[in-house]
Amino acid sequence: MKFHFPLAAVFIFSFISALPLAAAFYLPGSYPHRYAAGDALSVKVNSLTSVGTEMPFGYYSLPFFCRPPGGIKDSAENLGEILLGDRIENSPYRFNMHVNDSAVMLCRSDPLAPDALALLKERIDELYQVNLILDNLPAIRYTRNDDGYSLRWTGYPVGIHVRDGGAYYVFNHLKFTVLVHRYEEKTQNEPPGWMVVGFEVVPCSVAHDSESVKSLRMYDKYPGRIECDPSVVAMAVGENQPIVFTYEVAFVESDVKWPSRWDAYLKMEGAKVHWFSILNSLMVIAFLAGIVLVILLRTVRRDLARYEELDKEAQEQMNEELSGWKLVVGDVFRAPSHPLLLCAMVGDGVQILGMAVVTILFAALGFMSPASRGTLVTGMLFFYLVLGIAAGYAAVRLWKTIKGGDHSGWVSVSWRVACFFPGVAFLILTTLNFLLWGSHSTGAIPFSLFVILLLLWFCISVPLTLLGGSLGAKAPHIEFPVRTNQIPREIPPQKYPSWLLVLGAGTLPFGTLFIELFFIMSSIWMGRVYYVFGFLFVVLILLVVVCAEVSLVLTYMHLCVEDWKWWWKSFFASGSVAIYIFLYSVNYLVFDLKSLSGPISATLYLGYSLFMVIAVMLATGTVGFLSSFWFVHYLFSSVKLD
Repeated sequence: MKFHFPLAAVFIFSFISALPLAAAFYLPGSYPHRYAAGDALSVKVNSLTSVGTEMPFGYYSLPFFCRPPGGIKDSAENLGEILLGDRIENSPYRFNMHVNDSAVMLCRSDPLAPDALALLKERIDELYQVNLILDNLPAIRYTRNDDGYSLRWTGYPVGIHVRDGGAYYVFNHLKFTVLVHRYEEKTQNEPPGWMVVGFEVVPCSVAHDSESVKSLRMYDKYPGRIECDPSVVAMAVGENQPIVFTYEVAFVESDVKWPSRWDAYLKMEGAKVHWFSILNSLMVIAFLAGIVLVILLRTVRRDLARYEELDKEAQEQMNEELSGWKLVVGDVFRAPSHPLLLCAMVGDGVQILGMAVVTILFAALGFMSPASRGTLVTGMLFFYLVLGIAAGYAAVRLWKTIKGGDHSGWVSVSWRVACFFPGVAFLILTTLNFLLWGSHSTGAIPFSLFVILLLLWFCISVPLTLLGGSLGAKAPHIEFPVRTNQIPREIPPQKYPSWLLVLGAGTLPFGTLFIELFFIMSSIWMGRVYYVFGFLFVVLILLVVVCAEVSLVLTYMHLCVEDWKWWWKSFFASGSVAIYIFLYSVNYLVFDLKSLSGPISATLYLGYSLFMVIAVMLATGTVGFLSSFWFVHYLFSSVKLD
């Protein structure tokens, strides 16, 4: 499953769900199909993909590829598939269940025109892969690295460029292996059936005699024996030279049962590394929890208990000797600057975080598997739209609390929530989409889909957000435990800039997720399958805890130095983790995506990364703000000062 649309899949308690779920039960979205001997099997093609450009192209965008005899037909696609850049179409490859075939003639292309040859060389240089699908299983290819370990890849390269001779070779012969599992029928009169449990491909470059096949038709026998040796390339391409395409297929019975057929794709890699990431996060949480415990149980409770033991006269005398956080009691709940923007960002953060939690939980339970392409993105979009109610409610109730119970202007707040993050996302993705349109990539969102997304935005998301806002306006506001002075207290000069601490606080949440972030980035940009959503859900929970603790500690530190402007600082204390994620993305681009070529590809990568980190900032910032708000309310609720 290769992502072309980075997802807030980045978000991350069940350790049982961290195991490879596909091995345990059948994956929703894919249904067993039993074939009798001789039944036709439909092979489909997906978009050509590359880790060198991250721009998918249609399979038949290469004019010399063989066309199916009945014409090209699109398969049914869901919204998520289109957003991911998938374009699934029929192919000319024809299989029959349990019927081996060799040296099957597919087609002889027209002589390569100069522009077609240049396009082929460009696709080879950019490392484009051909993706085939049989019975909902992507074709898988096995290779061995220098250490002798077996590596698995989905798809096969269009061709190869031999640097020494400067020649380009195309893979024009495919050796297919279809793994099937035999199922006996319950009644004696019925023959046994087979299910497809594996689909492997070996690409070869074979020098066919183009003159000897001029009179052959598709699916005829190729005149001569074909030796498929993947270590040897022989079909060099040249101008005005046709290409002959052939294939062979062998059916092999396998002990793998249908519910476990995705194990080869979803095999969990780096399990020890995932566990190390979680243990690392737990250590950070334990460290921060110790600090929070000291603050709540020793400092705060000790001060409050001592204060409550004094008589009234002693309290008045103590009021004159107050220091630290107790001095800002009359300013701590003063309305922050730009309260509308803060409410909008908190509302959007609630929506994004809720979407991440629900989506990852459903994925960890197996309801959004690669067996059903596009369901992950479709599910994210659906949950985001529905959670507009929570976004509107949270934003308007916060606005009403800041205004002291006055809910006037709640419609304006709801509109800002409904338009802030979607508007930023629409601006970024539209800009990137123009680049994809200009490159004729299938990753470009069609204009009709743009209209659908706008309708979803304004006909579903906005009304639901307004509904949530109306509920928030009717809900009681949160009463502040102390009164706010009319004249703001002057904040004493600080030894260090407070925003320096805020920016530095993001390193701790980043430390809890940077290991898992590598696997997520590899899934998004390197075409690797990511399906350890159980680990991801655990990391998400740990990230939320760390963000809450970091923001709480930093808020207490600011109050202790009589800095009562904690609202925005609590938001960005945990939200600043987005800065480090973006820096990590730049580092990943420079050191891991060395094959990424061209300014357009780099712009797409940075644009999608920017979209991702904005979503992360809003979600993590909201966690930090809400935890700090609860802490400050709890802290001052026991202070009996007038």
